[in-house]
Amino acid sequence: MSNIAIFPGSFDPITNAHVDIIERALPLFDKIYIAIGVNSSKKPYIELETKKAILEEVFKGKREQVIIDSYQGLTVDYCKKVGAQFILRGMRSAKDFEFEQPISQNNQLLNESVQTIFLISSPGYGHISSTIVRDIHSNGGDLGKLVPQAVIDHLDGRDQR
Repeated sequence: MSNIAIFPGSFDPITNAHVDIIERALPLFDKIYIAIGVNSSKKPYIELETKKAILEEVFKGKREQVIIDSYQGLTVDYCKKVGAQFILRGMRSAKDFEFEQPISQNNQLLNESVQTIFLISSPGYGHISSTIVRDIHSNGGDLGKLVPQAVIDHLDGRDQR
């Protein structure tokens, strides 16, 4: 049996903090699904197909181990669909833990065979969030140290997918 994890999120956009968590988790799992959660009641900053294309670009050298996908509904149901035993989550602060802990416990109630694994952000990444990135971009700020180049290319219009 393979050790399969999903890393769920909106990735709106993916940040260097997300990439750091995924890169550090690669030695722990045989496969990691980057699972873009789709919430039809929210208007995304970046459309789903573009998010997928950006993620494909960012992880192009790791496509045997990293799978890009999207899902709707319960994360534990998606785990069952792809055969994942683990949900990977990044922790930037105690506030993230307070948010993620009850979700993890409820996921375990819904499917006791799925465990949540928390990785703490590497130094220098704890301040980065997609929300902050969107705000900086909306106000003309420099994203060079916050997101992968593929995100900048898309947001600057250089990526005409």
